[in-house]
Amino acid sequence: MAIEAARLSPSLAAAAFLARRPPPALFPFSLRGRVALLRALASSSGGDGRVVALSSSELRKRRGLSSSSGAAGGDEKLRSLRRLFGRPDVAIDAYIVPSQDAHQSEFIAECFMRRAYLTGFTGSAGTAVVTKDKAALWTDGRYFLQAEKELSHEWTLMRSGNHGVPTTSEWLNDVLPSGCRVGIDPFLFSFDAAEELKYSISNKNHELVLVGGMNLVDEIWGEARPKTPEKPIRVHDIKYAGIDVPSKLSFIRSQLAENGCDALVISMLDEVAWLLNMRGSDVPNSPVFYSYLIVEVSTATLFVDSNKVSEDVLEHLEKAGVKLKPYETIVSEVERLAEKGAKVWLDSSSVNAAIVTAFKSSCDRQMKKKGKVGKKVGEKEASSDEPTTRGPGVEDGALNAVFNVSPVTLAKSVKNEAEIEGMKNSHLRDAAALAEFWCWLEDEVCKNMPLTEVQVAEKLLEFRKRQDGFIETSFDTISGYGANGAIIHYRPTPENCTSVGRDNLFLLDSGAQYIDGTTDITRTVHFGEPSLRQKECFTRVLQGHIALDQAVFPERTPGFVLDVLARSSLWKIGLDYRHGTGHGVGAALNVHEGPQSISYRYGNLTALQKGMIVSNEPGYYEDNSFGIRIENLLLIKELNLANSFGGISYLGFEKLTFVPIQSKLIDTSILSPSEINWVNDYHEEVWEKVSPLLSGDSRDWLWKNTRPLLDVTQ
Repeated sequence: MAIEAARLSPSLAAAAFLARRPPPALFPFSLRGRVALLRALASSSGGDGRVVALSSSELRKRRGLSSSSGAAGGDEKLRSLRRLFGRPDVAIDAYIVPSQDAHQSEFIAECFMRRAYLTGFTGSAGTAVVTKDKAALWTDGRYFLQAEKELSHEWTLMRSGNHGVPTTSEWLNDVLPSGCRVGIDPFLFSFDAAEELKYSISNKNHELVLVGGMNLVDEIWGEARPKTPEKPIRVHDIKYAGIDVPSKLSFIRSQLAENGCDALVISMLDEVAWLLNMRGSDVPNSPVFYSYLIVEVSTATLFVDSNKVSEDVLEHLEKAGVKLKPYETIVSEVERLAEKGAKVWLDSSSVNAAIVTAFKSSCDRQMKKKGKVGKKVGEKEASSDEPTTRGPGVEDGALNAVFNVSPVTLAKSVKNEAEIEGMKNSHLRDAAALAEFWCWLEDEVCKNMPLTEVQVAEKLLEFRKRQDGFIETSFDTISGYGANGAIIHYRPTPENCTSVGRDNLFLLDSGAQYIDGTTDITRTVHFGEPSLRQKECFTRVLQGHIALDQAVFPERTPGFVLDVLARSSLWKIGLDYRHGTGHGVGAALNVHEGPQSISYRYGNLTALQKGMIVSNEPGYYEDNSFGIRIENLLLIKELNLANSFGGISYLGFEKLTFVPIQSKLIDTSILSPSEINWVNDYHEEVWEKVSPLLSGDSRDWLWKNTRPLLDVTQ
């Protein structure tokens, strides 16, 4: 699934937990979820050459698109929201609505989909900004076409990542008169993101207002808002987890000791799930549960709705020495830590502003009681509202805190032997399900059976459900035929989808959550006769996929260094794609995880390490025509080479995904002999690993689709 990795800058010491030497501290602390990172470009420019942002209705008009059905009621929602601006307990001039929940999650429970409810845009990434007379939505290149279709005429689409349109803060500074109040829900912004926003809008003398006690979108959503999740939590068996909870907690406590801290606040849901060897069902596609965790030197406390905790889970936690407290008491608990003078480790790139601000205020109160004056690092006098610039391991004396990336981040990303084994096994079962599915679909389409994109995705789910250990999909299946395949994160609905036929390309990006692993795979096929243009584009995407798969690189190499390998074949004919090439993947956890990534965005200097898992997914998308993406998951492994220059290790990739790549789309005249050998070797491995799991027609289909390239015309 094409997406940038969410987490950057790992805790270097975490690697020691998995008995591997960490790389040196060569990368800076980076912010997560910054609102200010979104840049936008309108779809056309004015006569004087200026870039002009167009409303969604104008974009649809120019593209010949009809108004979105999702736009209904949009005007009333904006009016209702704006009426709240004038309430005495609110008193703001603008309100920012991000996509995240209180844990900075990518996928969130329906009750927290506030931005989608307000705007009608259902993509997973985006930020809405509403003033008293304007409304704008920022999203990135994966969602441009989707946003154009779904936004009403009240909204202006801002195309993030393109040149020429201001960031959210720059836009606010431009459209608001000096001295306005910009409101946010502090639970929905990381502390770093809130500080960055506060600093950037202060250039126009605007004030950032933390609207506490309520979320304004929830106020207008009212009783129609979905209920909070209540599904039970389960224990993740040690045979899949590989390391027990006491050992993991012992590692965390060793990190606390090394950094002179008394407690660590963990808010990322996958980090809590991984550390406690537990899984849940609160979030669609991700086996996590809404919770916080505080680890202290001798205790650990899980903040969670106790109704989700069964006797088995309670026993599991008691054995690990973990206590339970209500989910909503997290703020009062961090205030308690401040009151007793505890030095707290806070990952301010992920812990929300409400928690950090509460801790900060409590520290300030304690210092006033003692008659001390709060000072920043380096004994520089500063007010409590002054923005600060933070780096790795920064200590804030006024807060009695250490700001650093959570030590769980890197430990979780480097898989242990049990996690790797589970990932390999789940991928083979998944490959068998996909072989059965593709066999069925090819037959149905060739018989001219009418099948919509939604029906195809539903049928794929049926095949996966037959596999042992299947839980759910790892993200909403991207089933895009023809022009819909050019929408990078397209999601068909029964009301708005097309039929899959034989006249164009069909892109299918899907994945599954199994009890022992997480999968993510994309294949692009043509059931008829592809054009020469389609074959050339497909083959160049394949060349990039092969180049990355075959990469050999020294340890300590950050992922962005490898990104060019996946794009160079496309660049040679002036083509490219608007998403990263690889993201981290969890082991029976989130399908997207950091800190590692492979991307043209060079801000992530996280070193790729042995045991990490990344996707390999170059693509090409021709607007209103077709889309192409080829995706496998890869395990990073150490290579045994003839040399070891500088005395360091060299790394490469091992494939986890084993599903045929359609041969009819490959123009062999473009491929080198070594690239042809790669395809043939891969297909031979697919046959050897997957055929024992199949029988009948699906086994015959696999045989046909794994023949050597030179034999495909026979």
